[in-house]
Amino acid sequence: MSTKMKVKTGDQVMILAGKDKGKTGQIKQVFPKDSRVIVEGANLVKRHQKQSQTAQAGIVSKEAAIHVSNVAHIDPKDKKPTRVGYKIDGDRKVRFAKRSGEVID
Repeated sequence: MSTKMKVKTGDQVMILAGKDKGKTGQIKQVFPKDSRVIVEGANLVKRHQKQSQTAQAGIVSKEAAIHVSNVAHIDPKDKKPTRVGYKIDGDRKVRFAKRSGEVID
C-alpha cells in the first residue's frame, strides 16, 4: 500500500527505531510504492559480491531501505526531530516543520 510520503530525496532525517536509532543522515533514495527510504550511512548490511568487469569480488557494505515511519524530519531551527505539515504560501503548497513552524522547502 503506497501512501503520500512527506520526505524527499536530500532531506535531513533522524532514525527513530532499529539498530541505528538516533543517527541522522540524508535521504539518498525514496521508494513510495513500498513506503521505504534509504538513508546515507545508516542501516548498513553486508553483501557478498561476485567479481565482474567493473567490481572486485568480496564482502561489500551498503545501505538497506528503512520504513518511512521509522524516520523523522530534522527541524531546520533546533536540529531536533519534527513532524511535517503542509500549508499554502501565496500560490504554492509548501512543507513546514510542525515543531517550529519554519518552512522546509
